[in-house]
Amino acid sequence: MARVSKLALGDESMPVRFMYKTVPEHANDTGWRLFTGYETDEFLADFDNLEPFPLEPLVEKDPSLDALLDHNAGTVWERPPGMPWQQVHDFEIPYEEVEVDVIDDADLMEPVYK
Repeated sequence: MARVSKLALGDESMPVRFMYKTVPEHANDTGWRLFTGYETDEFLADFDNLEPFPLEPLVEKDPSLDALLDHNAGTVWERPPGMPWQQVHDFEIPYEEVEVDVIDDADLMEPVYK
């Protein structure tokens, strides 16, 4: 699964022209985030506008995506209209801050296996 802009899904969808790979958030997440390049800040601020979606139908629709999917987290790609995919090196991938509690006292830790 990937997070895909709703602008790239549906009957009147636009082609994917920008994509990046983050560290996956869970076991079913590939880490890929795919966009048309026409999303506004307001559109992206609504998390519901990025739909969890399988990559296979997108690759069937646009086989050029397949060659990019084996790249590691931190990879960013763009495709200007009428041009081939180009790797981007100056885009800072957004990430979610995750709070982690560090416990130094083994007596306070919960066992992993019960």
